[in-house]
Amino acid sequence: MLKQKLLLSLSPLLLLSASAIADTNWVGGVDHLGLTVSNLDASKAFFTDVLGFKTLGNDPAYPAYFLSNNKITITLWRVKNDAKRVEFNRAENVGLHHLALSVESIKKLSELHEHLEMQNNIIIEFAPENLGKGPTQHMMIREPSGNRIEFIARGN
Repeated sequence: MLKQKLLLSLSPLLLLSASAIADTNWVGGVDHLGLTVSNLDASKAFFTDVLGFKTLGNDPAYPAYFLSNNKITITLWRVKNDAKRVEFNRAENVGLHHLALSVESIKKLSELHEHLEMQNNIIIEFAPENLGKGPTQHMMIREPSGNRIEFIARGN
C-alpha cells in the first residue's frame, strides 16, 4: 500500500521530468554507427558487395572504411591488436548487442535471406520469423567479423 501511494505521488513528477526531457530535443537520431571488426576487408565486402552500401572514403592509417546506403552511415575500423581481441558475448559484455537494419517488406526480407544463404562468410543465426505474434518479421546474422545484424521488416 505504501509503495502504491509513493508511486502515485511521484507519477506527476516523473511525467513532468519526461516531458521536460522530450521538449529539449537534444538529439534527432542516429548519425552513424561505428563497428570494430577483425577482418576489415571481409566486413567491408559484406556491406558493399552483399548489402549494396557505397564506400564514402577510407583512412588507411586508422585503418577504417566509411560506408553508406543513403539511409545510414557505418564506420568500420579494424581492431588494433588482433592477438588481444576478445569476441563479444551478448549475454556477458556491455556494448552493442546488435545492429538492426530495416527492410522494406517481408517479401524483400525473404529475398535477402536467400541472398545471404549463398554467402560463405556469414552465419545466419535464424531465418526470417515472426517477431512476437507478427506481422513484423526479422532474422539475425553475424557478418564476417562476428557483429550481429538483425534485418527487420515491419508488416502491415
